[in-house]
Amino acid sequence: MGLTQALATSLSGLQATQTSLSIVAGNVANAQTPGYVAQSVSQVAIGSGDSGESVRVTAVNRLLDSFVQQQLRTETSGGSYADLNASFYQQLQQVYGQPGSSTTLDSLFNGFTSAVQALSTSPNSSAAQAQTISAAQGLASELNRATASIQSLRSQADQGIAGDVDAANNALQQIANINQRLQGMTASDSAKASLEDQRDQAIDQLSKLVDIRVSKSGNDQVTVFTSSGTQLAGTQAGQLQFNPSGTISPTQQWNANPALSELGTISLTMPGGGSVDLLANGSIRSGEIAGYVNMRDNVLVQAQSQVDAIAAQMSSALSDTTTAGTAASVGTQNGFTTDVGGMLAGNTTRIVYTDSSNVQHTVNIVRVDDPSVLPLSNSATADPNDTVVGVDFSGGMASVVTQLNTALGATGLQFANPSGTTLRVLDGGPGTITVNSVATTTTATTVSGGSGALPLFMDGTAPYSGAITASGAQSVGYAGRIQVNAALIADPTKLVNYQPGTAAGDATRPNFIYNQLATTSLQFSPATGVGGATSPYNGTLPAFLSQMISQQSLAATAASNLQAGQDVVVNALQTKFSASSGVNIDTEMANLLSLQNNYGANARVMSTVKQMLDALLQM
Repeated sequence: MGLTQALATSLSGLQATQTSLSIVAGNVANAQTPGYVAQSVSQVAIGSGDSGESVRVTAVNRLLDSFVQQQLRTETSGGSYADLNASFYQQLQQVYGQPGSSTTLDSLFNGFTSAVQALSTSPNSSAAQAQTISAAQGLASELNRATASIQSLRSQADQGIAGDVDAANNALQQIANINQRLQGMTASDSAKASLEDQRDQAIDQLSKLVDIRVSKSGNDQVTVFTSSGTQLAGTQAGQLQFNPSGTISPTQQWNANPALSELGTISLTMPGGGSVDLLANGSIRSGEIAGYVNMRDNVLVQAQSQVDAIAAQMSSALSDTTTAGTAASVGTQNGFTTDVGGMLAGNTTRIVYTDSSNVQHTVNIVRVDDPSVLPLSNSATADPNDTVVGVDFSGGMASVVTQLNTALGATGLQFANPSGTTLRVLDGGPGTITVNSVATTTTATTVSGGSGALPLFMDGTAPYSGAITASGAQSVGYAGRIQVNAALIADPTKLVNYQPGTAAGDATRPNFIYNQLATTSLQFSPATGVGGATSPYNGTLPAFLSQMISQQSLAATAASNLQAGQDVVVNALQTKFSASSGVNIDTEMANLLSLQNNYGANARVMSTVKQMLDALLQM
């Protein structure tokens, strides 16, 4: 090896050592920088023609555990989802009030029933009448307030989606931009590792918002997908779109069918072109965005349906009267007649029959005044096991009979209108079906209807009858509209005086009100989440209210426990990732000492070669 080769070799050693020193200095300086991954260099020996060897830095490496990093991102998505759920459930608990407080929904309901019970013992007491009205107003106001609070939380979730979509778009664009910049860089480029750190930070931010999967390809490029496989970013970024709704009402609900949806969805314009609805196809399953969507479209919608069910069932229990049909026969055919003239939109005629195979069936005929909603779904009533037939009454009884025979003729039921507003329901004769019962439910519209039933609660100024129109079911959002009947506020004596000549001490109506509120078993829709999908909850109003509050409390506790468990997992993975990919100061100091010795040795070689060259030149 000649002196010039020795000089070149030592120079390459100095340069390699300088690069390593620069990396160590950067590691130490960024030891506390969030997202910084420790770096190291790769060196290779370079042989020469005269048997000398030099050294060259071939790459700046990031000391990264990719497996732990992917695990951390997955659990970060789950952790963000759990954190958001727990936060919203905590706020939802505040809607129902502090347990034991006099202002909670169950306390106000119990106060109302207690006031009615006191009225039943002293019907002629003006103070008891006034207290009953006051308690009813307090309960109605609390239902109004609960609805406003639940919808406020839905609006908050909707705005949260909008904010997260903007943040996700920023992260996707940053990932794509850095991918483009990395395309032209070599492994030894000093800026490459820094750019990869920045890209990882953008991916980490995205993982908090959406559950993602990252695929790495050649030239240090990454492609980001949702966990379900929808591509979000590569060298080009997809663009998420979402239109926030601002203030949300109970009737505004998301639907996978855009024609039926009244709330914004999240669509993606993909990098390669085309658009996809990420909510409709279930692409977003975890992360903060999924948490917001779940709250806006599921948890809080169900919470609203529960308070709506209380308002609707309470109103109907006090205002509805069910009248059994009268047995009727025509020749060998048997069945019942019932008067349907008093039915309002939403009222029902219930038919129970047994077919020739001895299987019992239930049919609910629902009056509909808006034919655009026909045909009705079987979910239009609380019983998921019945057959629901919506009938437009606007064409008169002849039209009603025609509609029923068309819809139910195949069952063997035969309908006719013998006179007036009477509906006759018969079997097909011996050996066919058996009509077991027919009953019609009607809603009282005045406080002097001649019976205990009364419209104590109103939908604004209209009776509540469970009507179904093009704008939706009357029950949806009813808790936000329920009010005490203005006629009763003006004249509380109508709580007792249900018909002309009613004695001042007659407890008929107060007893009816109390029994309906406290002891009558009612059927609640599976949409409330109380009871099963095929076995709806049957029970009293107090029992349902207790079940509802208990269910919400358990859900909040479960969300809190999930948050705690998920936080433990995320923190453990973060610690593991930091240990493997973060800067270890002790290791860096040891490397620094070694590099210092290397630098000094290479410098000594250069100094010696210089001295030898100087001596050679002086000869």
